[in-house]
Amino acid sequence: MNPVKALDQHRQAVWLDFLARGFIAEGDLKKLIDDDGVKGVTSNPSIFEKAIGSSDEYDGAIGEALKSGDRPIAELYEAVAVEDIQHAADVLRPVYDRLKGADGFVSLEVSPYLALDTKATIAEAERLWRDVDRKNLMVKVPATPQGLPAIQHLIAKGISINVTLLFSQKVYVEVAEAYLAGLEAYVASGGDPSHVGSVASFFVSRIDVAVDKELDDKIAKANDPSEKKRLEALKGKIAIANAKLAYQDYKRLFSGERWKKLQARGAKPQRLLWASTGTKNKAYSDVLYVEELIGPDTVNTVPPATLDAFRDHGKPRDSLEENVDDARAALAALAATGISLDAITEQLVTEGVQLFADAADKLLGAVAHKRAVVLSSGIDGQSIALGADLAKAVKDSSEAWRAAGTIRKLWARDSAVWTGTDEDKWLGWLTSAAAEKSKLADYKDFAGWVKQQGFTDAVVLGMGGSSLGPEVIAETFARQSGFPKLRVLDSTDPAQVLAMADTVDLAKALFIVSSKSGGTTEPN
Repeated sequence: MNPVKALDQHRQAVWLDFLARGFIAEGDLKKLIDDDGVKGVTSNPSIFEKAIGSSDEYDGAIGEALKSGDRPIAELYEAVAVEDIQHAADVLRPVYDRLKGADGFVSLEVSPYLALDTKATIAEAERLWRDVDRKNLMVKVPATPQGLPAIQHLIAKGISINVTLLFSQKVYVEVAEAYLAGLEAYVASGGDPSHVGSVASFFVSRIDVAVDKELDDKIAKANDPSEKKRLEALKGKIAIANAKLAYQDYKRLFSGERWKKLQARGAKPQRLLWASTGTKNKAYSDVLYVEELIGPDTVNTVPPATLDAFRDHGKPRDSLEENVDDARAALAALAATGISLDAITEQLVTEGVQLFADAADKLLGAVAHKRAVVLSSGIDGQSIALGADLAKAVKDSSEAWRAAGTIRKLWARDSAVWTGTDEDKWLGWLTSAAAEKSKLADYKDFAGWVKQQGFTDAVVLGMGGSSLGPEVIAETFARQSGFPKLRVLDSTDPAQVLAMADTVDLAKALFIVSSKSGGTTEPN
């Protein structure tokens, strides 16, 4: 029997950690559902970045979305992402219906930029839930300290949640408690808990990568052969041990009286979902994090390569509750070495948020590039080359801004980018072009009036930033028939003022007083 499909006999669901438009449209997802028994799909910014940035299959969709006019980059990305999620949800809907809402979900993540903002996470999750408009959607929310109250709030609203970036047993318990409290609030408000689904995505292989690195450092410094051997024996063991003990917490949390009351109302348990199950260390089996974590009421979301590998040579067995005492002993042995698993898991959450933010930066950059290509069609381009040293300095500086989130802070008008005082009041120029689009009809009416009056000259009175833009426009574009010639007077020197007065017919001249600050001489 197909080893992947056989996992169903062990009451474990297999989800696919991958999504792409062509993959859905060409029937590949449907084939995995039919042939392998795949019951769900997970996505994240990294997956969308690879799908959109590394192929041309989204070019048409982006072009179509721009036909009605330009759109902000994030909105443009979300438009195509929501379509993909909707299509995947529709393909999985028969699974959802057949299993009465116990499976058949597709997950979409809230922006990783919001991982440390509870209110913004709640608002975005609620909006995505409305926009996707599919019962078998799970909105992904990270298990950060700020994410936990958001999770409880969203569950209490009847929104299905995939809790992501879980590494710690302690935090897992907090997540399960938030789920239970959210369900209780939902029931108290008259909600039907049978309509709410949730998984707790417990990341696995990243733990071994981090722990093994610290073990290798200790092995390199150890002089005693027996100590080296003890340290070596712990490599590749901690992630699975950590997951097995989290499962013991799951069984306890979803078996007591508190849970039974909810279960009697139709509530479903928040299953543990094993994430990050692709093997990163080539010394380990490529199906290690599938074979060793098979057990009832769990999910394993696997990348395509791991799915193929398990189908080829995986050996299903009820492994999740094997050697639980050995798992406890392994974690105790790790602690005895002086390596703190708590510190590692805390760091992994921080790194996970940053990795997803990095992927989101690249993703939005890819969308921005495709948008620019669509919008620039038919317009001559310009290429500018810098010297090698200067190009490197610009690249390094740009990357430092991106990695620190400075670009996002700039657009959010965060004065902390500078001195943290009143710089937020200086940044109207960021949105002035977009804001002025709403006044195009007024400008056209004014232009018609100017033409009707028969003005021969239009003189801008201003200096510095108030005159440079108009001067560029005056030098770049020819005078239009029937309209005045644009001139710039960027001085209060009497001689220059008189010279301009001698140049134009004052009776037929339109004067435009320009000042960005309002405190210069011209308007006063």
